[in-house]
Amino acid sequence: MNSYSKPGKLVRNRIPQIIRDGGAEPAVHTAGRGEYRQSLRDKLGEEVAEFLAADDDAAPEELADVLEVVHALAADLGVDEEQLEKIRAAKAAERGDFSDRIIWTGNR
Repeated sequence: MNSYSKPGKLVRNRIPQIIRDGGAEPAVHTAGRGEYRQSLRDKLGEEVAEFLAADDDAAPEELADVLEVVHALAADLGVDEEQLEKIRAAKAAERGDFSDRIIWTGNR
């Protein structure tokens, strides 16, 4: 990368073809393992920020994007969706979930 290049951004698999269909030729490369993992972490931050900025109408779509990245991160770690759900459920059974809307403000 030269000093004038901007860093790459992880995009969904179909984005290069969508760009081609729009008449442009995308400059892409396939990430190596380390670049992919870091790009997924960066993408998670990006998608979480978009979710946090979204209004209630757009929030479900943005949350689905967060979930897509979470699934990709889990797969990169060798954890499939079923295993991830088992881990989540075990933590919920041990420590609870967030459905009671409890806000902790410290100890007395």
